[in-house]
Amino acid sequence: MGFYKYLGKLWKKPLSTMKDEYKKQIRSWRKDNSIVRISKPTRIDKARMYGYKAKGGFVVNRIKIKRGGRKRVQVHSGRKPSKSGQNKYSNKKSLQLICEERIQRKHPNLVILGSYWVGEDGQFKYFEVVSVDPNHPRILNDEETNWVLNKNKKMNALRGLTSQGRKMRGLRK
Repeated sequence: MGFYKYLGKLWKKPLSTMKDEYKKQIRSWRKDNSIVRISKPTRIDKARMYGYKAKGGFVVNRIKIKRGGRKRVQVHSGRKPSKSGQNKYSNKKSLQLICEERIQRKHPNLVILGSYWVGEDGQFKYFEVVSVDPNHPRILNDEETNWVLNKNKKMNALRGLTSQGRKMRGLRK
């Protein structure tokens, strides 16, 4: 087995394998803003799976999103409150896809490669989103990474073209 496979096994059950470090990390993340740019990925095996390389042009953002279902917009006039259907309302999209879309809206010049789970606590789920800047000189000049320059890669998270987006559209089994 290679190194990345061992890392993947550690992250299957982080509370049993790296409990103290994991809890300390989650506590510090809870105090951060909802979208934070980080210098290097927490899970290097997952980031490399999506095409991350440790060079200029690649960006990794950590994003936190509230856990659980969502609240439906309440209609105020002429209905019984018990029939408003506030409880047990779930989104059609996964929380991970919503995170990718938020990053895409915040950074419209980046191409989203993929995202992965890095942690959760009672209130939030944390994901890291790997993206690349297609206009960066290091990306433009490298033959391995300039596939991102393809025109149909623009705003791919908002169009459901990432791995999570295809899964929610029923195209990945």
